[in-house]
Amino acid sequence: MTTSRRLRLSFSLALAALLAIALAAMPAPGQTPAQTKSAVQPAPAQQAFEAASIRLIDPNAPEPDTPPQRQQFPANRLTMHYASLAYLICMAYGVDWHRTTGWPDWINTERYDFNAKVEGDMLLTQEQMQPLLQNLLQERFHVKVHHEHKIVPGYALVIAKGGPKLQPNKGAPFHGMIGNSEIRFWNESIKSFALIFETPVERPIVDRTGLEGTYDLDLNFAPEDTPSNPADSKLPDIFTALHEQLGLKLVPQKVPIDFLVIDHADKIPTEN
Repeated sequence: MTTSRRLRLSFSLALAALLAIALAAMPAPGQTPAQTKSAVQPAPAQQAFEAASIRLIDPNAPEPDTPPQRQQFPANRLTMHYASLAYLICMAYGVDWHRTTGWPDWINTERYDFNAKVEGDMLLTQEQMQPLLQNLLQERFHVKVHHEHKIVPGYALVIAKGGPKLQPNKGAPFHGMIGNSEIRFWNESIKSFALIFETPVERPIVDRTGLEGTYDLDLNFAPEDTPSNPADSKLPDIFTALHEQLGLKLVPQKVPIDFLVIDHADKIPTEN
């Protein structure tokens, strides 16, 4: 598997968690927005799934050829294949994995098949389902966490001189990928894009553009390591590319970040 393909796969596995704070509820397959609005139920009084199955995947099993699809919400079932416990924890607590600490070494390498059903016919949003997932991880993996607020070196995403060069989304559904020299997303908010952009720059980013709505984002830049493709050397560095291609700029500054600290997690879940 190539480096670019591995990056896309790893990123897609963590994408739902990385965007959890900013995601709006999405219609379940076959539903119109109007149907979805009436179908969503109030948050359930109970904080547990009706049934759940978690299976540790053999580490020698081949990786999937294509990245898993993002979970649709509102939903009656939460299903994930080839997911890491890091992914599950980030999704449960609505945090970006860059804003976590205390991970054991195995937590992003061991993979699980996960399937959980909400009681009855209730359809829950992602936010409504998070407490159920938190409790399930605490029960099956004995996950323990706490929050720490820190001021850390990072970036503010702002509009560059000359204004933004963004293409508003015209109805295309969400889709995204990230490679070692490209980032492409459709139907994405700038707030979520700021979280996505933390992956290549490896520092936290806060959105201070004030831009609303969703956009189709296409960014090409030179990789930091020695390019394997001669054409890559002609591309601008990632900061210049952001300015020239999207009309946005990263300003270095101290930023307030809420970190999720992982105090404990078991590798093998308790029996289903």
